[in-house]
Amino acid sequence: MSMKTLAETNEHAQDAGTTKTTMRAAVVTSPDQPLLIADVPIPVPGRHQALVRVITSGVCHTDLHAARGDWPVAPKADLIPGHEGYGVVVAIGEGVTTLTIGEHVGNAWLWSACGLCEYCVTGWETLCPEQQNGGYSVDGSFGEYMLVDEKFAARIPAGADPVEVAPILCAGVTVYKGLKMTGVKPGQWVVISGIGGLGHIAVQYARAMGMRVAAVDIDDTKLELARHHGAEVTVNAMKGDPGEAIQAATGGAHGVLVTAVHPRAFGQALAVTRRGATIVFNGLPPGDFPANIFDIVLRAITIRGSIVGTRQDLAEALEFYARGQIHPTVHVEPIENINDIFTRMEQGKIDGRIVMRYSDD
Repeated sequence: MSMKTLAETNEHAQDAGTTKTTMRAAVVTSPDQPLLIADVPIPVPGRHQALVRVITSGVCHTDLHAARGDWPVAPKADLIPGHEGYGVVVAIGEGVTTLTIGEHVGNAWLWSACGLCEYCVTGWETLCPEQQNGGYSVDGSFGEYMLVDEKFAARIPAGADPVEVAPILCAGVTVYKGLKMTGVKPGQWVVISGIGGLGHIAVQYARAMGMRVAAVDIDDTKLELARHHGAEVTVNAMKGDPGEAIQAATGGAHGVLVTAVHPRAFGQALAVTRRGATIVFNGLPPGDFPANIFDIVLRAITIRGSIVGTRQDLAEALEFYARGQIHPTVHVEPIENINDIFTRMEQGKIDGRIVMRYSDD
């Protein structure tokens, strides 16, 4: 639909000055098929929504789960994934008062929430049962345009690098919130398990928050990346016992953040902790993990799950980035590579984060 039609449809919408009617996007047609790169209609912003021309979009492991239909609740039909999109507002819908054309914003996994339930009103909007999720229940940023809700769109700091900032919108805020939930204080030890797209950023946030970092992975290249970003202790779990190594080096971690995508890492987390520690799960592999009940009770271990972050968490995560303390390791690729990107992601062959770039401005 053209911007002219958009303006005619809604007198409150503002013309973005383009005659385009379709956009290039990566679409999920079936869980067992590659994503289809196709021309689809440009979406029209509804009430309190804005249309954003996407400049960059990070590729998250959750996007792979969405494309494969891995989770109990199925995504929307003909889904356009993506929830690390950065771009510029080109049109606004009826009732929008807090966004303007030309403003740079991002989308996020928490695309919207009801604002009325007990979770929303007590600072836990990420648990809202009525929430909408970007690139899952609503179309996301794997296309040249996307819609955002004005109340939940991320406000991007001035001077942000279009490529670097994209992963902050999910990977960044997810690990930042997870680290907060460990309760680890400055000067104490935290273990980051899994140094992939989330984990390598988690190392940076932990250092910026004053924590001492130990990193666990099964790939020496990724452990080198962890050391580059400030990890003091690194352990290859394929070559040695993480529990023994980290207990010897640190006396046991005060907290653990598991970002890994293999269930074995979740069971290993107990072995690296000291008494009274908190383990937080960020990763979402299928299956269960072993946990010794006696060990958990005797040592007063807390195990928590953490899913992304609130709007306030996202604002804080972006502020760390704006101060120059977070620099995701990124590799730029075109949207046409998305199926190959997913294959490499499944094989664990990506160091850092892939960011797809649609335009240069």
